[in-house]
Amino acid sequence: MAIGMTGMIGFLLNWITPLAIVPTISLVTLPLFAEAAHSASGHWGIALLTIVFMILFSQCLRDITIPYPKFNSNTRWTTGRFPMFKLFPILLTLLLSWSLCGILTVTDVFHKDNPARTDTLSSVLGNSPWFRFPYPGQWGTPTFTAAAILGAFAGSFASIIESVGDYYACARLSGADSPPKHAINRGICIEGLGCVIAGFYGTACGLTSFSENIGAIGITKVASRRVIQYGSLLMILFGMMGKFGAVFVTIPHPILGGIFCIMFSMVTAIGLSTLHFIDLNSSRNLFILGISLFMGLCLPNWVQGNPEVIQTGYELMDQIIIILLCTNMLVGGLIGFVLDNIIPGTDEERGLLKWRKQTSIQSTTTKNVSFKSYDIPLITNFLKKHTFFSYLPISPSYEEGSMRTKFFFIRKYFIPEKSSESTRM
Repeated sequence: MAIGMTGMIGFLLNWITPLAIVPTISLVTLPLFAEAAHSASGHWGIALLTIVFMILFSQCLRDITIPYPKFNSNTRWTTGRFPMFKLFPILLTLLLSWSLCGILTVTDVFHKDNPARTDTLSSVLGNSPWFRFPYPGQWGTPTFTAAAILGAFAGSFASIIESVGDYYACARLSGADSPPKHAINRGICIEGLGCVIAGFYGTACGLTSFSENIGAIGITKVASRRVIQYGSLLMILFGMMGKFGAVFVTIPHPILGGIFCIMFSMVTAIGLSTLHFIDLNSSRNLFILGISLFMGLCLPNWVQGNPEVIQTGYELMDQIIIILLCTNMLVGGLIGFVLDNIIPGTDEERGLLKWRKQTSIQSTTTKNVSFKSYDIPLITNFLKKHTFFSYLPISPSYEEGSMRTKFFFIRKYFIPEKSSESTRM
């Protein structure tokens, strides 16, 4: 929350370039190939069939519409067209693959230990309560230790880097402008608030952006905030219904593996699509791109297999370093960030001219622009009317001014003025 509220991430965006964004976004999902392959390996036939269904519905049949009758007071009964395959490719894929696995389970085509069976986790459905209302402190009084706090901080820092990449990927898939600084600051701040709320409820992990959902936007082509909001309300409601959630736990892992393959590939492709900003004929850019992607995969993989190599003499510090070095998008993005800012190159070669024009990053000739798509509903006009809010890094009216401007702001609002008598004295 503090990192977002103070605008530290937005400040760093002055030096974050396409060659830092590309490895950050791409490495969000590239290292997950092992998880996707592990889930799909339970039954590659079902996994590949799931992938075929997804390709068929989301790509081959996306322009095919289904006719349906509709009534209008003026034209009476007419025929409408519903883009079912374009809107529900994931749902259709899931239902078909799941139904097929159910049939093969009932007919005992799958042996009892086959991960593709639908009754493997049937006990979860029977043991789940019909309704359960979570409440703060349900697991007792929370405890705090320095090791847990610093370890969580390291994980949160890595998650922040991933979230910045997710924001840009989500904007590109949604057809929106690249997020301005205040939107990124606000996003990180709200993620921190979500972590605090989750902590009160006693969850075992924090909250952050989810790359698979961004991939779902690329597949379904649905990026409406209303859909997300209504979907969130339904998830909260159904999340309190234990039986409903347990039904989805019984989805065979090979089906999930096939869906993951599609989702992860979409996010990776979105990361690589940012390359259109830079000059790909430049050997400088190719060098930075290659080494940031390769080392972003190589170094974390080595550290995970050899954690005992990190020996600083302080166990807590060892854990923090291991967590950071095992985060692919952090390692790759940091390498791209450093190399692109220290290796000489023209602004056009680095893609900064096009990048600044799209993201409205402040330079000597440009000024931050507040995009309407990133305004806060209902209160944006109020925030823009009062100068005070233009100094808050999470406000839509925020303008990154000079240190002198910020000093005058602090003196005006937080340092009491001296009286005239004390001034004369």
